[in-house]
Amino acid sequence: MNKPTLINHTLETVRHSLSHVLAFAVLEMFPEAKLGMGPAIENGFYYDFDLPRTLIPEDLEIITEKMKAIIAQDLSFQRDEITRDKAAEALGKLNQDYKVELVNELPEGEQISFYRTGDKFLDLCRGPHVNKTSEIPDGWKLTTIAGAYWKGDSENKMLQRIYGVAFETQKELEDYLHFLEEAKARDHRKLGKELDLFVFSELVGPGLPLWTPKGTMLRTLLDDFVWNLRKAKGFQKVTIPHITKKDLYIKSGHWSKFAEELFKVSTREGHEFAMKPMNCPHHTQIFASRQRSYRDLPQRYCETTMVYRDEQSGELSGLSRVRCITQDDAHIFCTPDQIEQEVLAVWDIINDFYSPFGFNLHLRLSRHDPAEMEKYLGTPEIWKKAEDQLKAVVEKRGVDYVDGLGEAAMYGPKLDFLAKDSLGREWQVATIQLDFNMPVGLDLQYISAESKEERPVMIHCAIMGSIERFSSVLIEHFAGKFPVWLSPVQVMFIPIADSHVDYCKQAMEKLKTLGIRAEIDDRNETMQAKIRDAQMQKTPYMLVAGNREAEAGTVAPRRRDGKKLEVLTIDAFIELITKEVETKEIW
Repeated sequence: MNKPTLINHTLETVRHSLSHVLAFAVLEMFPEAKLGMGPAIENGFYYDFDLPRTLIPEDLEIITEKMKAIIAQDLSFQRDEITRDKAAEALGKLNQDYKVELVNELPEGEQISFYRTGDKFLDLCRGPHVNKTSEIPDGWKLTTIAGAYWKGDSENKMLQRIYGVAFETQKELEDYLHFLEEAKARDHRKLGKELDLFVFSELVGPGLPLWTPKGTMLRTLLDDFVWNLRKAKGFQKVTIPHITKKDLYIKSGHWSKFAEELFKVSTREGHEFAMKPMNCPHHTQIFASRQRSYRDLPQRYCETTMVYRDEQSGELSGLSRVRCITQDDAHIFCTPDQIEQEVLAVWDIINDFYSPFGFNLHLRLSRHDPAEMEKYLGTPEIWKKAEDQLKAVVEKRGVDYVDGLGEAAMYGPKLDFLAKDSLGREWQVATIQLDFNMPVGLDLQYISAESKEERPVMIHCAIMGSIERFSSVLIEHFAGKFPVWLSPVQVMFIPIADSHVDYCKQAMEKLKTLGIRAEIDDRNETMQAKIRDAQMQKTPYMLVAGNREAEAGTVAPRRRDGKKLEVLTIDAFIELITKEVETKEIW
């Protein structure tokens, strides 16, 4: 029987139905299994199980065959509704303790919905589902097994989670599986280790990356790029400590909103400090340290520094989610009539920064959700004023944007810049945030032209957001093959024999005096082995030298993609690579 394409069902409905079929199949394999939760998710579905043994990859094949057999039976999905108490009783008889717990958390008197799949499988569920299993297309596959705490709480039992992906057609499934393989090959955690960029240590702790010399070079190049763009727009560097009295975060509003996420420090005298989770409250105190006139504004402070957040262990992921976050942070203190010029200036910095990476930026205007005002500082009136002004700036620039209801920061609306990488994945990168609230909480003032005390406006602006997260995006975007200007090692000299080492060293020193990052592979290995190793390290250029090159003062350049260039003099090669660095060329 040919499988249908989706008719009268959303892909989410199909994915949800597959999660039930998955649970049905696991119960056939393990009748004593206890069911956790099994929702549809982006690109697929999962289900959590408490099982009598640990699953192995081969189990996925067995479960897949059982799922196919269930689907082939053309079983119906039928909805039943009963009271909460009867639902708890029914689930108790099935020894489904986790489901009973979920039911008991619902309000008394609540009508509970169940879905039956055929005569054998019953699950607590709101639905909806397909009508019959035969309506599930063929484009699905079980992919991985992972651990997951019940309800995401590390205090609860670890369950086993089975993931699957599902699409409308087999072709879409195959395309997505190919995407997953490519993403796996580009995983920044894998490449970071292979390219010797960063490491993690059990003794240091999870979520606390240690950057090697090569990784530190990468960070420094990115940070210097941002700084040069900011310097041209009148920013000045400042430096702040890594801890603060809790009083600062009480006044800024962060203590009440984020106290659980702070690393706290108690002194011998009993004073409570916090490791800074962000820099803005500290920067306000530099502004507040002296009386400011409207003539002194705008004040533009910037700093690249680490902040610290007590992320849960289960949420940590390579450089993408860490406990120490290096922010390329900046704050502008300005008058209300300077908002437009300052926002547009930062916007220009963002465009100039992202252009060399080949990212296409698009914009989200992130607003507050009036239905959840408790999440934010300030009044609805202040929020409307800030959002109207930010929207006016966007409209003046004439750029399309998407509405981000509920995506605002706690203190103000923001412009979030989104980018798609080479695999088509979307990332939030830079941000510009307009803040009328923190100057009120911290009582910031300046003297107006009328000699009156006025509140400045704060503009928070991060170009990379965090160096850790941006580095993870960049590593995967380029698959570790950084542009020449960004490569920690730009040139690898490869002497053909020991007799050519001295010539290569002399040439290398000439490059290094001009700021070109060059190394020499003088190991007792063949030329082919040295070239292969340099390519594995994604080094942009390999300069091979033997008798002919040493006598003529030349090198034979090869690129990491295997392309051989014509033999060049050292000076000609320097001219070539210098131009590529200056233009930030991508190849």
